[in-house]
Amino acid sequence: MLFSELAKTLPEYAKDQRLNVSSLLSEQLLTDQQKWGTLVAVAHACAYKPVIEAIEAEAEGKLSPEALNAAKAAASVMAMNNIYYRFVHLASRPEYKTMPAKLRMNVIGAPGIDKADFELFSLAVSAINGCGMCIDAHDKVLAAHNISAEKIQASVRIASVVHAVARTLQAI
Repeated sequence: MLFSELAKTLPEYAKDQRLNVSSLLSEQLLTDQQKWGTLVAVAHACAYKPVIEAIEAEAEGKLSPEALNAAKAAASVMAMNNIYYRFVHLASRPEYKTMPAKLRMNVIGAPGIDKADFELFSLAVSAINGCGMCIDAHDKVLAAHNISAEKIQASVRIASVVHAVARTLQAI
């Protein structure tokens, strides 16, 4: 089932999400790689198999194998980093901020696709996972790559809607 079809199964109280899915899938501000990569990354971040399968089915043919892999990698590495860096940010002991993370995250340096696109995926996942430190870090890198605030907002809108759809479907 495609994501656009899955969204039609949402209950009436989630009508706004059905409409939001339709709008996001026709989003023209982002490139196809940015839009579909973000959709795949945030689907994996939501960790609800029907949503992952539906988004990957709809993304088929719209992403290169490298971009599909990078989107999944962004969700995976951010699942780790968002927990670690949220802890560093929220903990009162200042020495945590000076300690090396000692975590492997090589994919961030070599994602196999355009660095800015990978950062966009990572920022959207970080928004779902609620890591302010990671959001700020990715936002700075995206700004340095001349990615507009409108594109960043579009990726976070995707994250918010996919998250809402996954949560709603899990609850019914």
